[in-house]
Amino acid sequence: MRVLMVSANTEQVSIPVLPLGLGCVSAAVEYSGHDIRVVNLMAPRHVDRLLVPAIIEFVPDVIGISVRNIDDQDRDAPNFLLSRVKPVIKECRRRSNAPIVLGGAGYSIFPESALDYLGADFGIQGEGEWAMCELLGRMEKDTSLDGLNGLWRPSKGLAAPPFQNPQMDAYPMPEPGIHLSAGPSGDGHELMMPFQTRRGCSMNCSYCSTPAIEGRHMRSHAPETAVNNLRRFSESGFDRFFFVDNTFNLPDSYAAALCDRIAEADLDITWQGIIYPAGLHETLAEKMARAGCRFVSLGFESADEQVLSAMNKKYGKKEIRRASEILYRHGIERMGFLLLGGPGETRQSVRQSIAFAESLELEAVKLTGGIRIYPATPLADIARQKGFIAPDASLLKPVFYLEPGLDGWLQDTVKEAVSRNNGWMH
Repeated sequence: MRVLMVSANTEQVSIPVLPLGLGCVSAAVEYSGHDIRVVNLMAPRHVDRLLVPAIIEFVPDVIGISVRNIDDQDRDAPNFLLSRVKPVIKECRRRSNAPIVLGGAGYSIFPESALDYLGADFGIQGEGEWAMCELLGRMEKDTSLDGLNGLWRPSKGLAAPPFQNPQMDAYPMPEPGIHLSAGPSGDGHELMMPFQTRRGCSMNCSYCSTPAIEGRHMRSHAPETAVNNLRRFSESGFDRFFFVDNTFNLPDSYAAALCDRIAEADLDITWQGIIYPAGLHETLAEKMARAGCRFVSLGFESADEQVLSAMNKKYGKKEIRRASEILYRHGIERMGFLLLGGPGETRQSVRQSIAFAESLELEAVKLTGGIRIYPATPLADIARQKGFIAPDASLLKPVFYLEPGLDGWLQDTVKEAVSRNNGWMH
């Protein structure tokens, strides 16, 4: 079958974001014997410039559309990004009779409501490699779609729970220039290539949507497999990478083995990743630096023990400071994150968290006031118990948790903190 794979994300907040998930599914679809074409709509003008010609020339049998973001998580001026996918679907309908299949991280958080809002034919929740290939195979043979893991259909709901392959090496990794490319610019030096070696997270943070997207059980590519793929991108001109693994340093043994393989490969690349504050030690930080790590996201979210406990964080201020100091000693720049306004937050705890973040002397800090509420999370349960949201709220349109008594004051406090600290932002 001819399968047109479309990344519908046209939002560029700071740097262009390449569609890693779409690339992974595209590689699996091609590997299973189908013809593919990948279209990355990195800007609204690309609908006419890239999508329309692709539909006309390729004449797809099926169109897959990846939905990465639902909104921009900005409580003060929320931007509902899903509305920008509607023109993409409309153009596909106008130019083709091919069934449209939704997928992607954003879609997987809201599989039923997003499918209804966008009016597509199918949706795949969670890991898309197996499910998309299985769907195409059944379509080709005209067999029943009942029981297909992760498949959503209008009015029929979820056919079966999403499938999470325990062996990530069972899937081919995306290849440069085929499944992931630099887009119209064609310059890999201008972009940071997303790269994933692990999926799933067992941390169960109260607000996090990752379990809906990747599941709670961590799975990984073999370090050798990951580095071989990394080498192919490096040889294609990409030299800056972002490891999108939810917690790069967990498990420690895997992270260390991966860094050793990268260093041994001598790829002449730099990269950044996401660090969980608990469990980072000197040896791993040294290996990360030697492998090319130059910057990390250190999302500690708060410095108040009660707030951290409510978020189900498994660390405190001692672990945060220790991780920050270790990274500094190894020349790795740090961007801290404060997520303010959640359950248990007070004016005192906000001041304490800001003062603590200032004491770390980080290179950058991102402050967020109000926490986006996602379905099927402990935070959503708390919000319902307190009457902040209705029991049947879909939450598709952005809704935020903010403790009473903080509205207004918190925004002013965040702005004041940003104004007096270089490298801070909100």
